[in-house]
Amino acid sequence: MMKKSISASKASLVLFLCQMISALDVPLDSKLLEELSQPPTITQQSPKDYIVDPRENIVIQCEAKGKPPPSFSWTRNGTHFDIDKDAQVTMKPNSGTLVINIMNGGKAEAYEGVYQCTARNERGAAISNNIVIRPSRSPLWTKEKLEPNHVREGDSLVLHCRPPVGLPPPIIFWMDNAFQRLPQSERVSQGLNGDLYFSNVQPEDTREDYICYARFNHTQTIQQKQPISVKVFSTKPVTERQPILLTPTGSTSTKVELRGNVLLLECIAAGLPTPVIRWIKEGGELPANRTFFENFKKTLKIIDVSEADSGNYKCIARNILGSAHHVISVTVKAAPYWITAPRNLVLSPGEDGTLICRANGNPKPNISWLANGVPIAIAPEDPSRKVDGDTIIFSHVQERSSAVYQCNASNEYGYLLANAFVNVLAEPPRILTPANKLYQVIADSPALLDCAYFGSPKPEIEWFKGVKGSILRGDEYVFHDNGTLEIPVAQKDSTGTYTCVARNELGKIQNEVRLEVKDPTMIIKQPEYKVIQRYGQVSFECIIKHDFTLLPTVIWLKDNDELPDDERFLVGKDNLTIMNVTDKDDGTYTCIVNTTLDSVSASAVLTVVAAPPTPAIIYARPNPPFDLELTGQLERSVELSWIPGDENNSPITNFVIEYEDGLHEPGVWHYQTEVPGTQTTVQLKLSPYVNYSFRVIAVNEIGRSQPSEPSEQYLTKSANPDENPSNVQGIGSEPDNLVITWESLKGFQSNGPGLQYKVSWRQKDVDDEWTSVIVANVSKYIVSGTPTFVPYEIKVQALNDLGYAPEPSEVIGHSGEDLPMVAPGNVQVHVINSTLAKVHWDPVPLKSVRGHLQGYKVYYWKVQSLSRRSRRHVEKKILTFRGNKTFGMLPGLEPFSSYKLNVRVVNGKGEGPASPDKVFKTPEGVPSSPSFLKITNPTLDSLTLEWGSPTHPNGVLTSYILKFQPINNTHELGPLVEIRIPANESSLILKNLNYSTRYKFYFNAQTSVGSGSQITEEAVTIMDEAGILRPAVGAGKVQPLYPRIRNVTTAAAETYANISWEYEGPDHANFYVEYGVAGSKEDWKKEIVNGSRSFFVLKGLTPGTAYKVRVGAEGLSGFRSSEDVFETGPAMASRQVDIATQGWFIGLMCAVALLILILLIVCFIRRNKGGKYPVKEKEDAHADPEIQPMKEDDGTFGEYRSLESDAEDHKPLKKGSRTPSDRTVKKEDSDDSLVDYGEGVNGQFNEDGSFIGQYSGKKEKEPAEGNESSEAPSPVNAMNSFV
Repeated sequence: MMKKSISASKASLVLFLCQMISALDVPLDSKLLEELSQPPTITQQSPKDYIVDPRENIVIQCEAKGKPPPSFSWTRNGTHFDIDKDAQVTMKPNSGTLVINIMNGGKAEAYEGVYQCTARNERGAAISNNIVIRPSRSPLWTKEKLEPNHVREGDSLVLHCRPPVGLPPPIIFWMDNAFQRLPQSERVSQGLNGDLYFSNVQPEDTREDYICYARFNHTQTIQQKQPISVKVFSTKPVTERQPILLTPTGSTSTKVELRGNVLLLECIAAGLPTPVIRWIKEGGELPANRTFFENFKKTLKIIDVSEADSGNYKCIARNILGSAHHVISVTVKAAPYWITAPRNLVLSPGEDGTLICRANGNPKPNISWLANGVPIAIAPEDPSRKVDGDTIIFSHVQERSSAVYQCNASNEYGYLLANAFVNVLAEPPRILTPANKLYQVIADSPALLDCAYFGSPKPEIEWFKGVKGSILRGDEYVFHDNGTLEIPVAQKDSTGTYTCVARNELGKIQNEVRLEVKDPTMIIKQPEYKVIQRYGQVSFECIIKHDFTLLPTVIWLKDNDELPDDERFLVGKDNLTIMNVTDKDDGTYTCIVNTTLDSVSASAVLTVVAAPPTPAIIYARPNPPFDLELTGQLERSVELSWIPGDENNSPITNFVIEYEDGLHEPGVWHYQTEVPGTQTTVQLKLSPYVNYSFRVIAVNEIGRSQPSEPSEQYLTKSANPDENPSNVQGIGSEPDNLVITWESLKGFQSNGPGLQYKVSWRQKDVDDEWTSVIVANVSKYIVSGTPTFVPYEIKVQALNDLGYAPEPSEVIGHSGEDLPMVAPGNVQVHVINSTLAKVHWDPVPLKSVRGHLQGYKVYYWKVQSLSRRSRRHVEKKILTFRGNKTFGMLPGLEPFSSYKLNVRVVNGKGEGPASPDKVFKTPEGVPSSPSFLKITNPTLDSLTLEWGSPTHPNGVLTSYILKFQPINNTHELGPLVEIRIPANESSLILKNLNYSTRYKFYFNAQTSVGSGSQITEEAVTIMDEAGILRPAVGAGKVQPLYPRIRNVTTAAAETYANISWEYEGPDHANFYVEYGVAGSKEDWKKEIVNGSRSFFVLKGLTPGTAYKVRVGAEGLSGFRSSEDVFETGPAMASRQVDIATQGWFIGLMCAVALLILILLIVCFIRRNKGGKYPVKEKEDAHADPEIQPMKEDDGTFGEYRSLESDAEDHKPLKKGSRTPSDRTVKKEDSDDSLVDYGEGVNGQFNEDGSFIGQYSGKKEKEPAEGNESSEAPSPVNAMNSFV
């Protein structure tokens, strides 16, 4: 049978249906699958050897499917595991998956053991593998005292790593103090055991920082061995040595590997010159495509090994002085593997079947059977079952024989466990093919009629033609096992109804399907080979014949591809025309005809040849067609033909046909239709009672020809009208009438003389007769005396002297509307906030609307402000809510105000009466900003502030809030001071301010609701009493619109001058100060004022010199103030002395800074002295291993921060600390730094000093406490480079 895809939700049922080996076949029908019973099937489980992270929750998976859904239970170490008695253990809903909560106090070690899951329902029990749970471990490195290695140049050397045994085993690598991987080569390389081998040492191998690292992935930790020192001393001459093997030792060794694993064989040799390693297999060849050489050919790697890979492998180490070899005897053993795994078995009652379980291995595995998880020897007896070694034989099964059987194949290297169920089903026949399904085929082709079925025992299928026909037999039919009836050669007489009958001992069912045999599609006139001159016109024909019930589509291809997107290619109903042919049009053209059941095609070749030489071509509009002829005159059609005029070297693209109605509109020509330029005849549709004349216009790319001479006239016979007026409407203009309107028929639509209209109407839903009136050729009729706004059924029918048009359709109209009678009631207002309210009302009765309900209008207006108690002109606002709504939102209200509103219903006539006025009040809101803030009367230590109350208080003002802060010369803000001022104040004098200081002020008003928006200003206290500015007349008034700079004032000292001015004009002007020596002809010097300040300090002036100064504003048409003259003089006495500007104080501070810098340098040198120091000092510096972040790809470390630790105290990384031998990696020396990995404090240190942290460092930070704020971020993010 053809397999069909099904949804993932039916995965368990698909599993057993796809694995059946019995005679009973089950179609993959989704509805059927939901109804069939099924024993449990394990669909997901954890691995057999499950190593878990001891810091995370343990999740042991067990998922199963079955019908009914199975229940789950667990064993631990062979005994029942009662999860209800352990608060740390939960089972997921509708699942057998266990979750052991370790993160909330549980210990992973307490849950070590062997777990097994059982999924059970009424048809059996399936079991999982034995899942061994073991938490991962990363033990500490053994404490040891390492002596330096003194080696003679040319000798071999082995540096032992001896990492601690972890679970799983760690990954080993060697690095130096700079956290760079030690370079490896044919001479120096790391062995499989982690040791570092030197075939011969060289002077450059001398160093004190050979460090072995062990990375434990599960616990995300790295352990570091103490650094090993190597010192190479030279002897002259260096003695060359022939190869000897460092590992493995001796001449032979053995190796056992399991089938399917990776075989790794290693040979590392000593010698000078460095030996080269070569591998061979004695008595055979190394396997192709599975053999790889690693570690400079010192390691032989064979993947996916099998028993055939057993044998002797020889490694040969050779240099110029000789060779050494070692033979490794490899034996490949095998854990059990399947030859034939048991498959699910689905049987009918009384049938026979077998379960086969065959496995192989080395040694040969032992096969044992279980039934529903219990050894079959002690399982309940089943008389239909017999065990014969690796086979269970079932005979004459019954429904109670359903069970799940487990096959266990095991040897000393492992085991295999497979579940396979026996499902005995007793089901009456079912036919899954939809009833009355229609099959359509083309005559002389096969017909396949489906009868998908299911039943247990397997039903017998019979086919009949017709309801009472005889059973189908004979060679003309093929009966498939899946119930399908095949008619190899269907003929027209095969059309009919076919009945499929399925029966077994439990019942019988039948289904009917229909077969239709269609005529084949044929091309009766195929395209023909054409030769055409360049720039000519060519046409291919493709005339088809097809079954009238099938809709064909015709596609043209050029060279088996789509036609070019070119308007020169014209595809007609039966042809393809190519205009203005070019060389690129040369090729094969194919006509393809498709229907839903078949497809045919035909092709022809087009060859384009060069046109003969011609004189210069003159292109022009075509000449008009001539010899127009009318033939085949009928009442409603006529055939028009013509002869084209000269195309004047530009092919005719189309013809336009026009007509004249000499009876109704003589002399007026109308567009009729147009046809392609290859067509010279057309069938025209005509209307009755029209005196037709026709003319034809030819069109090419140059333009349109003159019209042809008109054809002879043809008067069509009169007839009843074919159509009725359109757009009939009934809309009353007054409350007591109904105006019926329509669009009149055009002249030729009348189809005859005497066009009139029959207008009919009657009140809807009232048992009235139609009232009719016949009117002349008009487009309106008024019915008077109607009730107000009632529905009417209306129809308008055309008629002429020959009779009536077809019965018209009815439309619904309404008599005239009147104003609504009733106002909306129960108007309620819900104030949402200070600017928004919601209004509700009850809808008016529809009868009182007396028209089309268009909606409701809400009129609302502000009565007064509750804060000012002053009335103003009432401005009513209107909101319209369309349709039959009963509520609406009123936005944009003013806070703390009293409002009124009313609601009115609206129809097409107008508004109804208003509801009684509803009064509501809005609550207080926050005020607007104060209307102005003016700062006047600056003195040495005070400023005067004046302000205006907010324009919109929006409530009762409770106070004003003033905040201010100083601004220094670098525009940095000083401390912020806040003052609360009573609401009835309008000015304030700020005292005890700093002299010659700029302040920024923030001012806002408050109500009980909160603070409003603030207004800001800046002002400066003067530098000296001599510089006090007198307030200008009118200070505090609204600034004028014209720009003006006045009252330029200077306060000069010995080398500088304070320039201030007053400005009136647009805000945000950019000022500048120009100055020069008075009386000098030198150009003015220009200084830009930062911001919009009204003061500036000129510095670097010459003492005792007269200067001229003026102030300008950029962007104001070069506007400047008048000039002012001042003279510098000796420094004036100051009330305060700024010590920061005194030279002696600056010199003292520089000396102190220099002394501190020298002390820091001395400390730094003492801390890092002796880049190469005695081994004893290095051991003290590395009493315990420290974990450092590194990158996985190249082994280099990220930005490093050392761990200052000793044998008893292990501290976190300190920011800025350094390691012995200068381990610090500068950012410019390494592309990897903690900055690249983000920041985090999720890392932690164990008691032994090793680092534990998530490889994927999180960015969440914990608050620092005490001195911890000085600690560097944890290097957890740099650990990302390890994974």
